[in-house]
Amino acid sequence: MIRITDTTLRDGDHAMSHQFRVEDIRQIAAGLDRAGVPVIEVSHGDGLAGSSIQYGFSREPEESYLEAAAEVIERGQLAILLIPGIGTRKQLKRAAELGAKIARIATHCTEADISEQHINMAKELGLEVHAFLMMAHMIEPEPLAEQARLMESYGADCVYVVDSAGTMLTEEARQRVGALRSALSQETEVGFHAHNNLGLSVPNTLTAIEEGATRVDGCTCGLGAGAGNTPTEVLVAVLKKMGVKTGIDLFELMDVAENTVLPIMRHIPRIDRASLTIGYAGVYSTFLLHAQRAAEKFNVDTRDILVELGRRKAVGGQEDMIIDVAVELAEGEG
Repeated sequence: MIRITDTTLRDGDHAMSHQFRVEDIRQIAAGLDRAGVPVIEVSHGDGLAGSSIQYGFSREPEESYLEAAAEVIERGQLAILLIPGIGTRKQLKRAAELGAKIARIATHCTEADISEQHINMAKELGLEVHAFLMMAHMIEPEPLAEQARLMESYGADCVYVVDSAGTMLTEEARQRVGALRSALSQETEVGFHAHNNLGLSVPNTLTAIEEGATRVDGCTCGLGAGAGNTPTEVLVAVLKKMGVKTGIDLFELMDVAENTVLPIMRHIPRIDRASLTIGYAGVYSTFLLHAQRAAEKFNVDTRDILVELGRRKAVGGQEDMIIDVAVELAEGEG
């Protein structure tokens, strides 16, 4: 069986400009749970403690979001995301107290070593741990697998290949997932998280499954950073047609997407000029709205900002570089 994590209430937070209401969290989490989604992720888009001037302030306290989700999730498991350097062990402990069952610990693809204390603590708290190797296109498959081995050695139950930029071609996804599956023990699962900037989120996720991934992610309505994530309802429909079991009621999930998520969406992710540029240039998907705001403020082209960020190989956590690039372009220095 393929186990799907729906991350509408975490990655979708980016496309919502971090303005989910507590009631939105409650209604969407309840709907996903009724549909049989096994894992429902809830956090600020940049993980626990991401609400800040750097990443964008949440409309309401993060603890309120976690409490609301925990109250209504009856069949599935509540997951949170933590990026070391943003979230701390204090927030991780509090999330566990509030009902989180899975900790998703995320680092840049070359920095797995900074996840050790957080993975260790999550295991001590009795949480299942899914480790994320973000921007996984930036290193070759074998070095990526070495990073995955580190996360496994710290206690991760699953290690994800994360296409944060939505830039991987299908063969690139195949090679990276295959490398992890070969490198890790059979007890450690492999996961895949896609963005749709090149329109390949569903094909790449299917390829990841072919290569041995048993955990994959999606967002209802594709609500997520950049051009959005793999649409959960589309993925479930395709897998159902293929005869692959997910344990999810497709029609119930379609109704959640159409009746609960779509009406509150502030921004409908699509493959427009800017998000396509993200996929083409290999830029972190969460930079999209930041780059658009900077472009408007400094009267420059969003695409020019994104191309320059790609040239500089900017990664998550370097959002301040977006302003620097916009200023340089405005002054004719880019």
